[in-house]
Formats: sequence, structure tokens, C-alpha cells
Amino acid sequence: MSQISVDSVIPQSGTTITIGGSGDTVTLGSGASSSGFGSAAYAANASASTGAVNVDASHNLQFDSGFGSTATAYGCRAWVYFNGLGTVAINGSGGVSSITDSAVGQYLVNFSQTMPDTNFAIFGHISTYPIGGNYGEAWENNSVARTTTSVPIRIALQAGSNYDHEDIMVGVFR
Repeated sequence: MSQISVDSVIPQSGTTITIGGSGDTVTLGSGASSSGFGSAAYAANASASTGAVNVDASHNLQFDSGFGSTATAYGCRAWVYFNGLGTVAINGSGGVSSITDSAVGQYLVNFSQTMPDTNFAIFGHISTYPIGGNYGEAWENNSVARTTTSVPIRIALQAGSNYDHEDIMVGVFR
């Protein structure tokens, strides 16, 4: 068996070094370590099977966590639970930098990270108890344009009037 001993290997051109050929196995010794290589659970272009975690060629995270098949996961890019009564206060959040109180029952959810585009879905919810015999709802305020840095939210009674609410929850998915 032949042996090559070197301190480093630098590609002649580009950034790829090929060791072995198609179908060959490269084995590291017991004291050796590798860096810059993905593991089988995080391998681009791998074919995911049931129960596997995979990142496909388009960098989509895929997994099967009891759903019956491996599929692309769509994560919550931002969420917030805040008090919209009086001085607005965030109770908990992820991916949200702040809330702007725009008017009665109108808020702007400001993102910590810019979204890649405005093609995201939002879900809003408030604690559901009657206010003067009406229930309230949370939804996107379509009279104000959404952007890649924020989304407008409106809280209104079934009767149509806006109102400030203390328990507002919003999730943004992309």
C-alpha cells in the first residue's frame, strides 16, 4: 500500500478536491477528523427516506417526523405575542424586532430579518372573549401595504370597529 504524507492540499484550480472515484469509499483513521463535509443526515442532493432529514439541491429542509412521508418543511419565519392595550409590550417573540402602534386596533409587526419577498402568509389570533356582545378578530390590515420588513395587523370587532386588545398573537410563514 502506498502512502502520501502532506501538511495541506490546495486545489490547482477552483475549490474542489476529489479523493477517489465514483463509488469509492474514503476512510478516516480513528484519530482523524474532517471539516467542511456534511453528514448523511445533512447531505445536499441526498434522497430522503422515511424518517430521514435531508437538505435538497434547492436548500430546502425536508424530513418525516411521523407525517408518513418526507417533505419540505415550511418554518415560521417570525412570531409575536404582545399586549396591544395602552403601551404596546411584547410578551414573547421570534424574528420580530418591535411592534408599532399605528392607531386604535392597528399595529405594524416589524421583522428582525428582512423577508426575501412579500409572498408570506400570516396568521393572527386574539384571546376570544366577548366585548359588548361582540367577538374580535385579528387579520392583516389590507389598507396598508405589507413589505419585506413589516406586516400591518388590524384588530376589529365583528361589528367592524377597531379596538386595542391585550392578547394578540401573530405568526408569519414563508
